[in-house]
Amino acid sequence: MTGGGTEVLFPIGHPKYTAPEVHLSSIFVKSGPKVDIWSLGFIVAELALGKKLWVDLKLSQCIRKVISLLQCDGTVLERLAREHNCWETYEQLPSDLKDFIAACLNVSPKKRLMPKDLLNHVLFQSIQCPKEKFTAKVYNSVQNCKLQKPLLSERKLQEIYYLWQLAGGDVQSELKKQGLIRTKAPILSLPTVVLLEGTLFGQVRDQTSMLDLRVVPLPLDNLYQRLAHLPATSYYPLVEIKSDIIQTEQQLDAATLPLIIRERDTEYQFHRVVLYDRLLTGYPYKKASILKEARKDVPPIFRGDIWAALLEVAGNMEDLYISIDKETPTHMDRQIEVDIPRCHQYDELLSSCEGHKKFKRVLKAWVVSHPQYVYWQGLDSLCAPFLFLNFNKEYQAYACFSAFIPKYLHNFFLKDNSAIIQEYLAKFSHLIVFHDPALANHLASINFIPELFAIPWFLTMFSHVFPLHKIFHLWDKLLLGDASFPLYIGLSVLEQLRDTLLESGFNECILLFSDLPEIDIERCVTNSIELYCSTPRSVTYRQHELSLATSDSERSQLEISPITVAELQSEFCPRISAADVLDLLDMNHAKFSRPKVVVVDIRPPDEFHRGAVPGSVNIPYSEDAQISCLTRHKGKIMVVAGSGRGPHACEFSRRLVGEGFSRVCTLHKGVQVLRSTNILVVPNAM
Repeated sequence: MTGGGTEVLFPIGHPKYTAPEVHLSSIFVKSGPKVDIWSLGFIVAELALGKKLWVDLKLSQCIRKVISLLQCDGTVLERLAREHNCWETYEQLPSDLKDFIAACLNVSPKKRLMPKDLLNHVLFQSIQCPKEKFTAKVYNSVQNCKLQKPLLSERKLQEIYYLWQLAGGDVQSELKKQGLIRTKAPILSLPTVVLLEGTLFGQVRDQTSMLDLRVVPLPLDNLYQRLAHLPATSYYPLVEIKSDIIQTEQQLDAATLPLIIRERDTEYQFHRVVLYDRLLTGYPYKKASILKEARKDVPPIFRGDIWAALLEVAGNMEDLYISIDKETPTHMDRQIEVDIPRCHQYDELLSSCEGHKKFKRVLKAWVVSHPQYVYWQGLDSLCAPFLFLNFNKEYQAYACFSAFIPKYLHNFFLKDNSAIIQEYLAKFSHLIVFHDPALANHLASINFIPELFAIPWFLTMFSHVFPLHKIFHLWDKLLLGDASFPLYIGLSVLEQLRDTLLESGFNECILLFSDLPEIDIERCVTNSIELYCSTPRSVTYRQHELSLATSDSERSQLEISPITVAELQSEFCPRISAADVLDLLDMNHAKFSRPKVVVVDIRPPDEFHRGAVPGSVNIPYSEDAQISCLTRHKGKIMVVAGSGRGPHACEFSRRLVGEGFSRVCTLHKGVQVLRSTNILVVPNAM
């Protein structure tokens, strides 16, 4: 609230425990190690003397007392002991404790010890022991003791509250038990008469609407019982080596349960919270481990920080966010103000007044800091998940938002983004054809194209389509994939609607997508991953995708080169690169494994016999070419390879799809692109 004390004209902290230099400075000293060491020393002095110091003094008197300590003849502790008639108690204190307090209460900040120096003080030597002794004597003994309370108290308050809720804790219920919440019809709380000066007549003011300073303790008994059987070692998982603590049988069993159940399992979430807390503390050095664990699942309590790690958000993002001008009016303000109230308005947090203010600041910060882009409708929905998860860390919401867009929506928000969107939708159509020819044929027959329903999906990465709780589970996996993964999510959504779509005409399909039926997100995520893993990467190649990879020139000859949008839209089936075909053929292990691909060579026989892919099927192109011989290859990826000239490969592949063959694609640049690989062989004479 005060920027660590720098944004207010008074020192932050209790005056009695504040170091003298803070009171004397004209520009108040920000809290730091030396200031905190003084506070520590003063608190320890009170505990050692067994008496609260200066309890009856006014604020100004207390400050003068602290400043007067600068003129001590002896130590500050001696001065305090004499002043409060505690000299006998002082004399009975151990010498090492006196020396420790004196080191903390040194009036000169330069001479005052730092925390790391204090840890080496003689006071602590008696309780230190070698690591081996600690492991054998202490660590093993606590395993056999029920020390849940002290061990759990070491966790952060946020974590304890999260686990307490999972164990059945409910704040509303606890407040009702104490009489702090009472249900009353609003009509019964209205006054009969209200005078201009505010005087009320006719109703007694409801006490539950007024300030109540009572403290309500939340019982932790249920949480203790849920975690009582856990050994103490569970609180300290090893993250550098394979740890039995992490991979217990119970956890492995729980990991097979549906995600929604895992997120409500107190014990499972405890293990995940403790582990992720360690890993996030080690970010960015533990980025690989965070990525590995995120493939299993993401605990809701740490979702915001884990997403930031997956998006590689690092550095001092807070200062950067503060430096961006979010107040000066821009021509985008009006549209932002119109969109925000409609964005996830069912959510109490985002629809609140404070939520709207934060929404506007984050969106304006992004628009101002990315002048090459314009504000498009949908950016508010895209921002919503990040703002919800980082509601009290706007800078992290902005940083994640800024990192997310170039990775998954590169150039989508240019003033003229038609080429980017048209290419994306063309690739989506190709993916439908590749995996579901029956659905693709039906949608093509009724002219129901992705432009009619899929633009809001991809422009907002489904955040405009699904509620937040579904988006969280969807994006947990989306952030683990590349820019093509959203295409597979879209295909998975269509698969859940497949039966309805196949029975519907154009108008029925329009109505279906205007009010999208309930989608099983866990099933959608699972199918998306399966489809992604079974599809060659080049099938979803886009020239407008942000590419960070660098490939050598020899390899790049076999990759897909940029294709115009007009070409993509004219082709019914996707293209595949020669590099992917070689990987699928797996020539080095062909004797031991069955190839995942069959190459259908449609060149004339004379060209085919001069050099062809091993195992390929030659069906010279003609309108009535016999394709029945390909039935035995169903299930494999079918690569239609021509000479690279003319539309024959596209027409032939379209015919295969029309006959119900799935996973059909055309070889980019034709067979001749493989001549440099020495893979082509002369087939046996037929």
